[in-house]
Amino acid sequence: MGLVLLERFWERIYMKAYDLILKKRNGDPLGKEELEFLVEGYVKEKIPDYQIAAFLMALFFRGMTSQELTDFTQIMASSGDMMDLSSIPGIKVDKHSTGGVGDKTTLILAPLVAAAGVPVAKVSGRCLGHTGGTIDKLSSIQGFKTELSVKEFLEKVRERGLAVVGQAANLVPADKKLYALRDVTATVDSIPLIASSIMSKKLASGAKGLVLDVKVGKGAFLKTREEARELARAMVDTGNRAGLKTVALLTDMNQPLGKAVGNALEVKEAVATLMGRGPDDLTHLCLALGSHMLVLGGKVKTPERGRKILEEILYSGKGLEKFRELIEGQGGKGEIIDKLELLPLASHIKIYEAPQRGFIKEINALKVGKAAMALGAGREKKEDPIDLSVGIELSKKGGEWVEKGEPLFFLHSNHKHKEEEALEILKDAISLTKEETPTFPLIYEEVY
Repeated sequence: MGLVLLERFWERIYMKAYDLILKKRNGDPLGKEELEFLVEGYVKEKIPDYQIAAFLMALFFRGMTSQELTDFTQIMASSGDMMDLSSIPGIKVDKHSTGGVGDKTTLILAPLVAAAGVPVAKVSGRCLGHTGGTIDKLSSIQGFKTELSVKEFLEKVRERGLAVVGQAANLVPADKKLYALRDVTATVDSIPLIASSIMSKKLASGAKGLVLDVKVGKGAFLKTREEARELARAMVDTGNRAGLKTVALLTDMNQPLGKAVGNALEVKEAVATLMGRGPDDLTHLCLALGSHMLVLGGKVKTPERGRKILEEILYSGKGLEKFRELIEGQGGKGEIIDKLELLPLASHIKIYEAPQRGFIKEINALKVGKAAMALGAGREKKEDPIDLSVGIELSKKGGEWVEKGEPLFFLHSNHKHKEEEALEILKDAISLTKEETPTFPLIYEEVY
């Protein structure tokens, strides 16, 4: 008798999931309770993979309304632990990048914004892709603790206005399960699913203001401005509907950001930038993103005023000192700022020289990223090891003139065969022309 009742129970569960899949397949929006049923049922393993896979495919083709997306994102956010930052004075702000090559903006932005008096409680990840995420970069600093208890995390932000930690195991478990399923069902590149994945983690992290850096171009996940704008609009609307004030900037990723690609190399470039000696594009982007963070944090009324404050902090050295505070506050050696040779160093540097003279027409960000990954700077699977010391440094950027034999790339490597593979990729990453050529703008547009 008990077995019969159990079978009937599962029949009802499956039938309801079937009905919701059919409803979404036919293009009808799902209500909040229906979405809760699907997400919670999947997390608690009451609904099987194959039904959620069908739901994801229906969603991929039918999309979501704004209300559906907001409900879905909030349900995902509440599937696990929710960070409560209310004990920290002020309006807490966060920043998220959709990922690119040489993107080390958090290492610069977070100290600058915190030094301006706006608290930054940053939860970051160890990314897949060409180089590691923010947590991997910080892991190249000896002793730096990227894992803190919630109590420690909150204390660090209260004390210093800044902390950066890795994502907790029970933060948005629904997204972890759904992403793994998306990865094997060809539903990763869905705007609603990308938006809900990103924004659910941001809602769960507890900040009240969020600036999104949505990358577009050859080295980005999204190749066209139309796609990037659609994602930015979806995330901004979802954040604002859910009570998280959100702004997005569409920024270029056709060539690498800055000149360093690789974890320890990017930490060095971040330090140089906080000393006021960083690449122009990296400095400009950090000031632009940070100015919006100051607006959302209630520090200033306009981004223009925010930029002036951040420039003062940058060139006075206060941002650099705040970075030192971050490092030492989380157990790292602050002396690396003065002795960059304490960071992991590759055993060998190989120079790739210009095969001819001319203007640099293109430095393909995707190919530079793949070359860095070939050296060991990134990971294809989350369990892959990562070499924090290796990477690529650019000596020139797009639009600049180069003479034949002049260095174009410096490859920091530890293995000869990996170096040779990276060199082959880099040969196709750059193109030269005799005529001066226009470059891509760094910031395409802002989405509110």
